[in-house]
Amino acid sequence: MKHILACLLFALSAHVAAQTYVVGVEKGSFMPHYGVDEQGQYSGFARELLDLFAQHAGVTFTYKPLPVDQLVPALAEGKVDFKYPDHPDWAHSAQTADRMSYSQPIVEYVDGVLVTPRRVGRDPDHLKRLGLVDGWTARGYQEKIEASQILVVPSDSLPEMIRQALLKNSDGVYYNVVVALHYINNIRARPGVLVFDPTLPHTRSAYRLSTIRHAELLQRFDSFLTERQEAIAALKDKYQVEANIGSEYFGMEQWKVDFLKRQKAKDASAPSD
Repeated sequence: MKHILACLLFALSAHVAAQTYVVGVEKGSFMPHYGVDEQGQYSGFARELLDLFAQHAGVTFTYKPLPVDQLVPALAEGKVDFKYPDHPDWAHSAQTADRMSYSQPIVEYVDGVLVTPRRVGRDPDHLKRLGLVDGWTARGYQEKIEASQILVVPSDSLPEMIRQALLKNSDGVYYNVVVALHYINNIRARPGVLVFDPTLPHTRSAYRLSTIRHAELLQRFDSFLTERQEAIAALKDKYQVEANIGSEYFGMEQWKVDFLKRQKAKDASAPSD
């Protein structure tokens, strides 16, 4: 009897360990947070974080890239088990809003306006033309846009929006600051051509994981966020997804941050008159 019970427990544990969940993710590039290459491979901070949790929980995650507007319907229809990224404040249909469960905050982000260095700190009224990728909402600017005080310069992608700004077709661009600077500094390789202006309206929030059918596993994910804080902090540092967020150095290149910190330390140690 004991042998049979042991076999049943082993079979049950093996089944649980082998359980696979599908995570619906946004199709396209949003590095360093996440991205999907031409072969459909998901990568970036989010991939490593979710894989780390799957290993921790003894489950398997697979990733299904979909256009943004198809993710919530796929979740509602059971085609995917989880959605990332998500947030309770993001628009969802009345049919799904009350059914959604969300994790605790995973990683902070800032959406704001990037301008040429000479425009930083100017009166907000100088922002007359705002670059915006199709599908994005410029939070903090909607009233002026609707009142025709700000003209939206639309683009179908981040690279196109940046190109329009460099051609001076817009006075600034609205996007996730970390993602925009990653593209400018590392892919387009034009460091410093556009910088974040913290004096203009911007949104600071955090990405979360959502589900409709698997609230219990989501609770285990929340526990994981607490239990593995050190490992998660190391991933954030690796991908620089929260580098200097909330500080006066946010949005600056690292060499400039290092220089300013050295200068501040030097000034602090200098003898006063």
